[in-house]
Amino acid sequence: MSTAPRQSAATRVTGARVPDEPTARPALVEIVDATVVLGGRTVWSGVGATIAPGEFVAILGPNGVGKSTLLKAVLGLVPLARGTVRLLGRPPGQANHDVGYLPQRRSFDASLRIRGLDVVRLGLDGDRWGLPLPGPRSRAAAARVRELVDLVGAGGYAHRPIGQLSGGEQQRLLIAQALARRPRLLMLDEPLDSLDLPNQAGVAALISQICRTEGVAVMIVAHDVNPILSYLDRVIYLGQGGAVSGTPGEVITAATLTRLYGTPIEVLSTSDGRLVVVGQPEAPALHTDRHPEHA
Repeated sequence: MSTAPRQSAATRVTGARVPDEPTARPALVEIVDATVVLGGRTVWSGVGATIAPGEFVAILGPNGVGKSTLLKAVLGLVPLARGTVRLLGRPPGQANHDVGYLPQRRSFDASLRIRGLDVVRLGLDGDRWGLPLPGPRSRAAAARVRELVDLVGAGGYAHRPIGQLSGGEQQRLLIAQALARRPRLLMLDEPLDSLDLPNQAGVAALISQICRTEGVAVMIVAHDVNPILSYLDRVIYLGQGGAVSGTPGEVITAATLTRLYGTPIEVLSTSDGRLVVVGQPEAPALHTDRHPEHA
């Protein structure tokens, strides 16, 4: 693979958890031999991973394998049948105030008049009724919104109605909203899926910058690993009832994916450094142009 990961880590195969290399950073998320069963069907099992502050981690795998379910299990929205999950050393659901969560979405309706600034502000006080009253709290919130708009590079369009913005501009503002309460973990569910290639690259670079400058760990569900590959510290690759985690160089290989799925898989590197996974299951790198940009 032509892109070298920034750090190394131990690889975990289905049902096994190998300790990470020693690190000075305490674990933010710990997943140990976790299994989820929904409607009598095992979604995945034997998932193990450790995520430290400031790490950029991708959850990969074919459609329907339960990538979004893993995020929900960490949040406590989906119960575990076996195993454990800890967020900041606490059981699922008890530390969600330290998480910024951006679920899968469709583009906003073009007729929606709410401004981008107001969308960001909802991340601070959207759970309260009524208009904010003037005072120190309101001034502090306005200052935080301006800070977030600058952080995501949205100053040129944040005053416009959200429905009139492109998909990439909308996504930047939604990321700002998820960061409003200064979370320690940012969970993003397919944030690049509705964007064209240039906007995928721009949003991926933004997320990486947030990891570095804000010290926020990121768990991102992705269908195509290529836009984020050069930024990743590690990946969690979900397969047919199991999982492998480690650095991209350790996990996204023909040998590892073949072992995970029990069927021959090839991993090819193109001349421009992109990865293509060939064979069953559906490859995560073959659908980069499925969604035209929404203007």
